[in-house]
Amino acid sequence: MTQYKEKACLIGSGNWGSAIAKIVGRNVTEHDGFDREVKMWVFEEMINGEKLTEIINTKHENAKYLPNIKLPPNVKAVPDVVETCHDATVLIFVVPHQFVKGICQKLVGRIRPDARAISLIKGVDVSAMGLTLVSDLIKQNLNVDVSVLMGANIANEVAAENFCETTIGYSDPDNAEVLKKLFHTPYFRVSTVPDVAGVEICGALKNIVALGAGFVDGLRYGDNTKAAIIRLGLLEMKKFAKMFYSGVRDETFLESCGVADLITTCSGGRNRRVAEAMVTTGKPLDVLEKEMLNGQKLQGTLTAKEVYEILSRQNLTHEFPLFTVIYRISFESLPASHIVRDL
Repeated sequence: MTQYKEKACLIGSGNWGSAIAKIVGRNVTEHDGFDREVKMWVFEEMINGEKLTEIINTKHENAKYLPNIKLPPNVKAVPDVVETCHDATVLIFVVPHQFVKGICQKLVGRIRPDARAISLIKGVDVSAMGLTLVSDLIKQNLNVDVSVLMGANIANEVAAENFCETTIGYSDPDNAEVLKKLFHTPYFRVSTVPDVAGVEICGALKNIVALGAGFVDGLRYGDNTKAAIIRLGLLEMKKFAKMFYSGVRDETFLESCGVADLITTCSGGRNRRVAEAMVTTGKPLDVLEKEMLNGQKLQGTLTAKEVYEILSRQNLTHEFPLFTVIYRISFESLPASHIVRDL
């Protein structure tokens, strides 16, 4: 009899996706029970006259989104998302959250019945029905179990193999065991907690707080003010999670996905950096996103807008003064100095 093997694939190949591909590609060769090929869906682009997929498959490097970092040769770039996923048992979603719904629609009926997924996506989806976590969006569309991975994980530092921690939120402990084998390394330490919603909400909401930290840095208000923004941000994250989702655990906010991710994102992430530039240059965030991020997306602004829609719809903006003032600075031309005046 042929031994059953898990087969992992990556849906996404940006900065973070490529850093994760390095880990997953190596781990499937070091653990029994995994197929050694890891397909990675790549949105095809031309880079200096060459297809990005061809560069990755021949030079084993994502020249656009993670240059100068070698990917394992068993990671195969594929330009078609259906081909990437059709024989996989573990679907690793790592794309900007606004693209998830369209990708899932392409995959309906095209994946294995025993497949499950894990989302590394930091954001939420908002519709007339209310707020939906990305993990729930994937679950609803594909009818699979979905775990999440969130943590203090700046992609370039992970790719350089600097030590860090991360958190997997799960509902099925058997799936958590498989996923830990896929992601855990001596430099990328994985902990698991039975709290998908809590882990995921931390990953989404911290990007809003990071915008506030960037405004503070642009105003040159100093470390005391920034620490206050981080503390107040953590309180609003926890309050929001508990208000909208039952079963969220207090301990989750002390995991890497909570306080650690918040600290690192408010210190060195792209949301903080672009928000600081908005204050110092006077340019809008959407313009700076194009100028500074080499095709990557600012998740903080989209999440701030979506969360504000939810709070406004339910007359709760007064309960979340930090989230509200960050939205207004980002989208309503409110002076950045109101980051402290309106709290």
